[in-house]
Amino acid sequence: MIVRLRELAAHWTTVVPLFAVLLLVSTWGRSVPGAVVVLLTVVLAAAVLAAVHHAEVVAHRVGEPFGSLVLAVAVTVIEVALIVALMADGGAKSATLARDTVFAAVMITCNGIVGLTLLVGALRHRVAVFNPEGTGAALATVATLATLSLALPTFTTSKPGPEFSTAQLVFAAVASVVLYGLFVATQTVRHRDYFLPMTRKGEVIDADQHAEAPSARIALISLLLLACALVGVVGLAKGVSPTIESGVEAAGMPHSVVGVIIALLVLLPETIAALRAARRDRVQTSLNLALGSAMASIGLTIPAVALASIWLSGPLVLGLGAVHLVLLALTIGVSILTVVPGRATPLQGGVHLVLFAAYLELAITP
Repeated sequence: MIVRLRELAAHWTTVVPLFAVLLLVSTWGRSVPGAVVVLLTVVLAAAVLAAVHHAEVVAHRVGEPFGSLVLAVAVTVIEVALIVALMADGGAKSATLARDTVFAAVMITCNGIVGLTLLVGALRHRVAVFNPEGTGAALATVATLATLSLALPTFTTSKPGPEFSTAQLVFAAVASVVLYGLFVATQTVRHRDYFLPMTRKGEVIDADQHAEAPSARIALISLLLLACALVGVVGLAKGVSPTIESGVEAAGMPHSVVGVIIALLVLLPETIAALRAARRDRVQTSLNLALGSAMASIGLTIPAVALASIWLSGPLVLGLGAVHLVLLALTIGVSILTVVPGRATPLQGGVHLVLFAAYLELAITP
C-alpha cells in the first residue's frame, strides 16, 4: 500500500487531472457541504499546478510561440463554455456576465500577469528583454478588440443602454474572429520569429537547448491531461463559486467581485507559466501568454455570446462604465509606453501592478 501511494505521489501530475474531472462529475449541479468545498479548493489548486506542468511539456515539444498559444486557447475555450453555460441559467445577473468576465481577463492579463513577469524578470536579470515588434502587434490587436467589443457599446445609439444592436453585434463578432485569425497566422507562420524569446544582444532563441524535447507520445498524453486539468480548474471554480458568492455578500462587496475571483482562478495556469518563463529570462514567452490570453478571451467570447444570444433571453450588456473605460484607456496607454523600448525595468512592472491593484480596489469599492 505504501509503495503504491509513493508511486501515485511520484505521478501526481497524471493522477490530479483525472481526479479533478472525476470529482467535477460527481459534484456537478449539486449543493456540497463545507468539507467538500475545502476538498474542491485543494484539488483545484493541484489541478492548476498540473495544468502548468503539462502545458510546459507540450510547449517544449512544439516550441514557441505554439506552446504559449496552446495554453492560452485551451483555457479560453473552456472559459467561454463556462460563460455561455452560466448565461443559459438566466437571471438578471447574466446580462453583464460576458462583459465582466472579459474585462476582468483583460485587466488580469495586461496588468497583473504582465506586471508580475516584468517585475520578476527585471529583478532577476536586471532588465527584462523582449521583442517590441511581436509584443506591439499583440498589444495593438488586444486594444482594438477591447475597444470594439467593450468600449463602443457604451456610446452607440441604435439600442438603448450599453448594448449593441443585432447588426453591430454581428460586426463585432466577425471582426473579432478575423483579427484573432490574422494574429494567429502572423504569430505562428509569417512572422514567427517576432514572438520568440531574445537574448540581451537581440538574438532570437529558437529552441531551448537545456533539455531534450519530449517524444510525440509524451506530448500527446500531456495535451490530453492538460485538457482534463483545465476542465477541472474551470468546473471546480464554478463549483466553489456559491461559497465565494456567500462570502462576497457577507462582506458587503458587489456581486461583480465574484467574476473577478473566478477569473483569477481560471487564469492561474497562465500566471504560473508566465512567471516561470520570466525567471528563465524568457520574458517574450510570458508576454505571449499574457496578451495571447487577453486576445483569445475577447476574440472567442464575443462570437460565442453573439451566437448564444440567438436563443438566450434577456439583454446582453457589453458596454463598460465610466470608471472601467478610464482604466482600459490608461492600461492601453501605459502598455504602449512599456512595449515600445523592448526593454523593461522593475518600474514598468510596478506601474502595471499598481493599475491592477486599482482595478481590484474599484471592483471591491466602486
